Amino acid sequence: MADFYTTLGVPRDATDEAIKQAYRKLAMKFHPDRNAGAQEAEEKFKEITEAYDVLRDPQKRAAFDRYGEAGLRGGGSAGFHHVDLTEALGIFMRDFGGMSGLDELFGGGGGGRGRGGARTGADVKVSIPLTLGEVAAGVEKSFTIKVLDPCDRCEGSGAEPGSKTSRCGTCAGSGEVRRAQRSFFGQFVSVAPCPTCAGQGKVIDSPCKRCKGEGRTRADRTIPVAIPAGVSTGQYITLRGAGSVGPQGGGRGDILVVFNVAEDTRFERDGEDLYCEVLATYPQLVLGADIEVPTPSGAPFSLRVPSGTQSGQVFLVRGRGLPRVNAKGEGDLHVRVQLWTAQSPSDDETKLLRQLESLRAGPPAAQPKGFWSKVKETLGA
Repeated sequence: MADFYTTLGVPRDATDEAIKQAYRKLAMKFHPDRNAGAQEAEEKFKEITEAYDVLRDPQKRAAFDRYGEAGLRGGGSAGFHHVDLTEALGIFMRDFGGMSGLDELFGGGGGGRGRGGARTGADVKVSIPLTLGEVAAGVEKSFTIKVLDPCDRCEGSGAEPGSKTSRCGTCAGSGEVRRAQRSFFGQFVSVAPCPTCAGQGKVIDSPCKRCKGEGRTRADRTIPVAIPAGVSTGQYITLRGAGSVGPQGGGRGDILVVFNVAEDTRFERDGEDLYCEVLATYPQLVLGADIEVPTPSGAPFSLRVPSGTQSGQVFLVRGRGLPRVNAKGEGDLHVRVQLWTAQSPSDDETKLLRQLESLRAGPPAAQPKGFWSKVKETLGA
């Protein structure tokens, strides 16, 4: 998983201004318009913008500091999602569009060259079912998904072998067309994909007969993924460059692997802490005993219940919860011990219970400062 601080090259205690400056410096270097649409620069621009978008937001940053990238789903920042190139460009222009230095980025006089070139394939989202036991230990799984791979006939170019491609005359190879409109508020410039080449910047003279000029064909791929321990439903990891290729030689998109953890009827979960309930007999509570407590892995452990334990008492077992995502240590297990009452006691059991009843008169009288008295005092009654 990504470390957004390392991506931006800042320490974990960096100020908001330091984060902003670090991002601007890297964004100016890797912006697609400044690198002629190079795939490597485009991917780097997406990564640093995703890191900036998280660290500039106090709520997202707090979730990331505690849980890592996986904590940005379901851990207080449910609105977070993977940043694609369009969003990355929007974030950059939103925060830096009016700052000096953009003249250099877009080539001087404000009429910048479009990024053009082959487009990256679309991102793909898959859902992986998990059990609580798998979450507790971490697991490696694989899934099969339909993706678009380069056409083996034209090697992804989209052109029939032996034929050539030419630069689009409409957009001059940029893949974009710009239209200027004047209004009462001034001049507005809109940018849209070139209608002639569909944003590719080139025109194929003879399209490939197998892929019809797309440069890609559908295929099934089995992909392994290592799932860290402690994840929750809705959290995800990103497999960068593992998705479908773009048309006519475009790079691969990403695969977002979203986790779906099945409920375990033995436990209730609160982050990395677990809660469970175990039953004990009256003699076990009175005399003390070792009782078995379940664990997500399936192997129970023994918990010593001291003599005189009351029904409903909760025992805190440190470190028996779930691992913390991208951090050291484990959560705790909270065990509530409840009295088990036989619904149909045998004749011998009934006889012994009668004898016990005659020996023990009953529970002690209520204390003067009982529970409800303290509640009334707290409320000022």
